[in-house]
Amino acid sequence: MPNGCIKVVDHPWAGNLLGVPRTIWKGALSFGLVNIPVGLYPATSDKSIHFNQFEEGTSDRIRYKKVNERTGDEVQQDRIVRGFDLGGGEYVILSEEELESAEPKKSRQVEISDFVEQADIDPVYFRSSYYLAPEGAGADKAYALLRQAMADSGRVAIATLVMRNKEYLVAIRPDDEVLALHTMYFSDEVRSPGRDITVPDTEDVTDRELSMAQLLIESMESDWDPERYHDTHRQKVEALIEEKRSGHEIVLQAEPEAPAKVVDLMEALNASIAAAARPEGRSARSKPAAKRAASGRAAPAKKPAKKAAKQPARTKTVARRKAS
Repeated sequence: MPNGCIKVVDHPWAGNLLGVPRTIWKGALSFGLVNIPVGLYPATSDKSIHFNQFEEGTSDRIRYKKVNERTGDEVQQDRIVRGFDLGGGEYVILSEEELESAEPKKSRQVEISDFVEQADIDPVYFRSSYYLAPEGAGADKAYALLRQAMADSGRVAIATLVMRNKEYLVAIRPDDEVLALHTMYFSDEVRSPGRDITVPDTEDVTDRELSMAQLLIESMESDWDPERYHDTHRQKVEALIEEKRSGHEIVLQAEPEAPAKVVDLMEALNASIAAAARPEGRSARSKPAAKRAASGRAAPAKKPAKKAAKQPARTKTVARRKAS
């Protein structure tokens, strides 16, 4: 066995990847008097590399036990209750029965209450993403009808969902092929940046600096292509695991940190624009303007009328968020 490797299980180290997605919830999508049987599927998969812990030099796993802080004795799960910290060493103790009495009423309905403009929802409210799929032959037509009607209207549905004894606020939007469901934060869970962060204003920004910054943005324009972006840290860890599994010696060599330099803002903008204009910088990005011209569509910057129409609603959303 290669040096530094401990064989504990027979499956490959990469065996934690997800297989075929399965439904994590089944129920009905309800709006008005219409009920569509649906299943909820995960829209993403966790590709993080997970490790177990061992005592160094052995194949002995590290385990955690729940112990009494005062006596050090292990406490069995059926003897554990939960307490809310009031501060100053004072707690409110609640039993499982008391907590169950406050759980939301079990429901198999995703009840739509509103249809809103997606542009009115600040992305900070979105939490996790799922796909809604029709369940059963009788659901197909109603599902397809709702998805197409929502796509034509440009609206997303706001609903509530009870899953795993927790109530969620959700947004449902029409995707290219399915209805996507996003769990959301409630308004009192979203922090106001104006209250928590000191944000500089733009009074000291000159017109020339703003023009240069806009020019830099234009020079870096690209169509969104998720395949261009990769988790380089995960790739490096995977390579380390594979090398050590193969018995190769790993030599650690830290890269020296480049000293931070304070540069003139205009000088930095000019240098950035020059770098973006080089062939190697341009080749890494697609040409959105050329592609739009070929397809006969106007660039996003040339649609001020639609943007202006959305502005009042957007201001209203931000105002609601700050009020929280």
